[in-house]
Amino acid sequence: MPRYKDEPPGVRVYTVCDESRYLIVRNVPSLGCGDDLLKLFATYGDIEECKPMDAEDCDPFTDVYFIKFRLFSNARFAKRKLDEFVFLGNRLKVSYASQFESLADTKDKLETRRKEVLARLNSGRSKVPNIHSSVDLGEPSLVTAPLQPNLVSEQITSWQRAFSESQRISHVNESPITRVSSDKDYFASQSMNQTVRLVREKLNKIESSTEHLQARPASKKPRIDNRRRI
Repeated sequence: MPRYKDEPPGVRVYTVCDESRYLIVRNVPSLGCGDDLLKLFATYGDIEECKPMDAEDCDPFTDVYFIKFRLFSNARFAKRKLDEFVFLGNRLKVSYASQFESLADTKDKLETRRKEVLARLNSGRSKVPNIHSSVDLGEPSLVTAPLQPNLVSEQITSWQRAFSESQRISHVNESPITRVSSDKDYFASQSMNQTVRLVREKLNKIESSTEHLQARPASKKPRIDNRRRI
């Protein structure tokens, strides 16, 4: 039955205490398909037990199955993927069965979740850089953060290398440009030296003509005809 637009949807929030490696699967067709159901759930992890639950109430022509996974994470993944899954024409209803847990199962479940949360927190911290460097007028600056001694020494060494490289580049840029003499022969082959001379002569002619044109004042454009303008 479809719900009305103004009716708020029912939201169910699961916590780690509600989740379990024990699952109850409802709305399974009464066709003797226990082996097929076992194969379907076994694709998500190792299963220790799979049996029908005759004592549970169910709809006509349907069965209820009890499935026990070996790992808590596999059961959680199977529940998320196979809930509302169409199996032989029926939509499966998969729910957690934490009431079948023992004290050891609950303790192991909570310890497993604690390790998962710590692993996610540590991975997130490793992705965030502890050192932020900024360059202001060629001088490095250090942002205060909890650093280890080896990280500080490595960062200082990298700053020193970057500063020395910038000094070297600025020194090279400030050095005067020297012109190579055109009278010397730099090649062992005479033909190469002759070619270099010809190229240099052409470049010198182009340079001299350019300087001559720049030195000439802009003259008035000559008139083409002698007709008087009114």
